[in-house]
Amino acid sequence: MRTSIATVSLSGSLTEKLTAASRAGFDGVEIFENDLLASPLAPEEIRIRCADLGLRIELYQPMRDIEAVPAAEFARNLRRARHKFELMRRLGADTVLVCSSVCPSAVDDDALAAAQLSEVADLAQDFGIRVAYEALAWGRHVSTYDHAWRIVETAGHPALGTCLDSFHILSRGGDPEGIEDIPGEKIFFLQLADAPQLAMDVLQWSRHYRCFPGQGGFDVAGLVRHVLRTGYDGPLSLEVFNDVFRQAEAGPTAVDAHRSLLLLQEAVGVADLPAPVVPTGIAFAELLTPDAEPVAAVLDALGFARTALPQALDSARAGRYPHHGKPVDLWQQGEARILVNTAGAARRDGTQLAAIGLESPDPAAAARRAEALLAPVLPRRRGPHDAPLDAVAAPDGTELFFCATGHPELPGWRADFDSLGTGRPQTGVTSVDHLALTQPWHHFDEAALFHRSVLGLDARESVDVADPYGLLRSRAVGNTDGSVRIALSVGAAPTDDTVHAQHIALATDDVVAAAGRFRAAGGRLLRIPANYYDDLAARFELPEEELAAYRDLGILYDRDAGGAFRHCYTETVGRVFFELVQRDPGHRGYGAPNASVRLAAQHAQRPAR
Repeated sequence: MRTSIATVSLSGSLTEKLTAASRAGFDGVEIFENDLLASPLAPEEIRIRCADLGLRIELYQPMRDIEAVPAAEFARNLRRARHKFELMRRLGADTVLVCSSVCPSAVDDDALAAAQLSEVADLAQDFGIRVAYEALAWGRHVSTYDHAWRIVETAGHPALGTCLDSFHILSRGGDPEGIEDIPGEKIFFLQLADAPQLAMDVLQWSRHYRCFPGQGGFDVAGLVRHVLRTGYDGPLSLEVFNDVFRQAEAGPTAVDAHRSLLLLQEAVGVADLPAPVVPTGIAFAELLTPDAEPVAAVLDALGFARTALPQALDSARAGRYPHHGKPVDLWQQGEARILVNTAGAARRDGTQLAAIGLESPDPAAAARRAEALLAPVLPRRRGPHDAPLDAVAAPDGTELFFCATGHPELPGWRADFDSLGTGRPQTGVTSVDHLALTQPWHHFDEAALFHRSVLGLDARESVDVADPYGLLRSRAVGNTDGSVRIALSVGAAPTDDTVHAQHIALATDDVVAAAGRFRAAGGRLLRIPANYYDDLAARFELPEEELAAYRDLGILYDRDAGGAFRHCYTETVGRVFFELVQRDPGHRGYGAPNASVRLAAQHAQRPAR
């Protein structure tokens, strides 16, 4: 099906919006009136620009407060409509959106509304234009799609049809099944938007919190299925009012938008994409750092051993370049593997979590799925002995490598490293429990959709956590057995990108012992205020000696129906810190009730700038 996006969904000038839509792969656009009015280009120039970009102008919108008004006011509306239709002829647009009236002078008279809309359609037909009548969820007298359709049906004009908008229908709890009673040829346009489930005024909800399909809580796919059963053959078009999107760069937003429509088409059975290949584990986490020594000191205290050595380098260089001549060290304990990479790291950014290796049953198929969903495929310069790894970039820039460790027919990423053995004795870390990635402030919804759709991970509901300087949103994604867990988080403002660090959570069977060994080896744990433990004693009946150990080591505690969750944190190196986690098998959380205390403690221990 054709895809389209309303220019109001993107940031920038009209020219920038059109360019972004074209580059993202859209077939057409809805020209929003305010974008045209603010453009220095004449309508004819916009028409040519769209043609050069391969974009069809699917809709011009909106015309407001047209119908069910007194005669004198309607005469003025017809004059206004004539001017707009002339402009549309110059623009090359053949469909106009007319919203149900919110005008105080509008009357509750369906017959009058039908008669006046029929006159507007008569005038539009003279210009070769169709009128798509849409029910606004906050319309004065017409606020539901079935009511709007009854008026269109009463008018019975060939140039008058209806526009269906998923937000206006689903935000009011409307039943979309009735859409199938509308003839497909009378559905002139279909606008799509998702939204989080919020209890608020519907107008404010619409104007600020819409999002792309799959990013909210509406069953947009179910609505589209009903529309397609009518025989509708027009475009799937996105109309999304969102404060974040209108401040973010237009190019990535347009890509995210088009990805959402590809997924929607897959969901309703009109697009055939490569099937998801769900990752089965964390092969490695890669830290990029300008200085390996502080990271190495933390890893050493955590009980990790550096376990790699190059084949072809002399002993003088071996300590620096264990990754076949590249400045990458492999540290391991149990099944937890950390790569420390000093190649090209920017000193001002400090240490950061730059890449994740995901175990995959079919790396090539996983990469094909990612590429089909517009994920940037990363070029990788390989030496003659390097393992071939498919990699794509997540919305936040994190590199995702698809690995096949231990596969009998596929080369594994460990082939790039030569083992030094286990080194020092194991000290309690068994694997990576989860990874926490801080998202750029305008990529949170995109990141959740990306990890669900591209990687096939399940997403949990968003959680809001109080931070001393704002609000932190977090959403976890993972596979069904918990071998892959990723917590995505974002602060409330762009400046929060540097405040909320990334972290690697390491699983252990005994967090008290692991934390004690870490501290005894010279590691520094995050200090937790004593007030937290006073409250912990009030909330849970814990043995005094257990509570004392938690207080001494800065261990936090949570419990749900599945069991307990005990965890503590190292101090931060650059933008990264480590978490030691003891998770009962049935516990599905990530310590969210303790997050505000952790964030406050980290703020308190940040060095002054």
